[in-house]
Amino acid sequence: MTQPSITESDQIRQRRANLDELARLGVSLYPHAFARTHTIDGLVREHGEKSAEALASDRTDVRIAGRILGIRGFGKASFLVLSDGRACVQAYIRQDSLSEVDFRVYELLDFGDFVGVHGHLFRTRTNEFTIWVSRVEFLAKCLVPLPEKWHGLQDVEIRYRQRYLDLIVSPESRHVFEVRSRALAALREFLEGRGYLEVETPMMQPIAGGALARPFVTHHNALDIDLYLRIAPELYLKRLTVGGLERVFEINRNFRNEGTSTQHNPEFTMLEFYQAYSDYRELMVMTEDMLRLVAERAVGSDQVTFKGNSISLRPPFRRLSLREAVCRKAGERLGRDVTDAELRRPDSAAALAAELGVPVDPGSGPGTITVGIFESLWEASLIEPTFVYDFPTEVSPLSKQRADDPDTVERFELYVGGLEIANAFSELNDPGEQRRRFDDQLQQRRRGDEEAHRMDEDYIRALEYGLPPTAGEGVGIDRLVMLLTDSHSIRDVILFPLMKPQR
Repeated sequence: MTQPSITESDQIRQRRANLDELARLGVSLYPHAFARTHTIDGLVREHGEKSAEALASDRTDVRIAGRILGIRGFGKASFLVLSDGRACVQAYIRQDSLSEVDFRVYELLDFGDFVGVHGHLFRTRTNEFTIWVSRVEFLAKCLVPLPEKWHGLQDVEIRYRQRYLDLIVSPESRHVFEVRSRALAALREFLEGRGYLEVETPMMQPIAGGALARPFVTHHNALDIDLYLRIAPELYLKRLTVGGLERVFEINRNFRNEGTSTQHNPEFTMLEFYQAYSDYRELMVMTEDMLRLVAERAVGSDQVTFKGNSISLRPPFRRLSLREAVCRKAGERLGRDVTDAELRRPDSAAALAAELGVPVDPGSGPGTITVGIFESLWEASLIEPTFVYDFPTEVSPLSKQRADDPDTVERFELYVGGLEIANAFSELNDPGEQRRRFDDQLQQRRRGDEEAHRMDEDYIRALEYGLPPTAGEGVGIDRLVMLLTDSHSIRDVILFPLMKPQR
């Protein structure tokens, strides 16, 4: 006769009953602390390779704590597998080695509970590194059963909504966020080693500036003013350069009221840095050195694998002029010559896009159309690190124009693995030209472009005090971590990505 399966509600009731029984024993259900001699990871690294003889001759007493990820019973002997998220260790339980209360505590433990144990190190007959337990202390009850296959969650919705559960059961997920932490530390090390000062700028701003994006709006009750969540820190960081801080950086949270995708989350992390007396070409070289160092510090190598591609982050990176790249790829696609002049006129640029099947928003200028064609024809194929440089002025309201070509700005975007990782340019420091660019953006807003830049009179006033020749760059931290960890969705590298509420 087939026995009925135990449902999750049955397990929850049993776990709560075990908690009640622990209370009747007089056990503290939520103790305040547990004094450890070692973490499990540290214990395994320090003693895990010692022989049985070495452990026996030099007895080591330990106090460790962790989550139970295994309970096995063999007659009078039982074993717990304890984890601290980095490593696991086996704990050996014998009834005759524990007090009556401690053994009863052991019997009331469930898979997923937190427990502290006292004991000494030894090796079992099967030569497994183990703690012979002399005391058990209950630390916390896991009232909800962990997934049966605790080594991984297949349901990505649960992974993102319940990141705590994902971290419990998926060592690979923990690794991603450890890499992220090391990458951020390496970026700080790189910049501080070059004389950069880390600063903080406002996250609530009266004008949403520094990028072309739709902002989130909030309201300050006491001042009775609308404010915008930061879409970029750029204009504040450049104000600091005006003030004499020649090298500044900020690792910042930005917010853009836009759609979500595998590469976009409304809240994301950027590194932005500004260097006086530099231009975009100097930043190309600096970026090569920076990404190589970050990869070596974060994953131990300047070679990474992303979506099945082996990618070298060793300098130099490929350079690709944007308009030249569009002409070449479009020409190959259409079987005819495509000229630079076609990309600079609204009618011919729109006609070229139509030939290529690239959608164009009504009223788009030739620069916007050219960038759209580039992204359609090139973006997915830019696997090896590639600097795409010299963008149309129309799509770069804060960048300095080339001296020999006013329709082109000194700007680059860095692509790796088909992802845009960084965006940089020589900064526009002519206040008159900056006002003209803002006016042009206002015209685009009147035509319905909600992402066009707003006028910022105070920023123009700052430029009037004098901004030296300066180059600035933004690096997408989330996408960089995607690359370093072979993660195919931005939600895999953000601990708590924004999700649509469950109903």
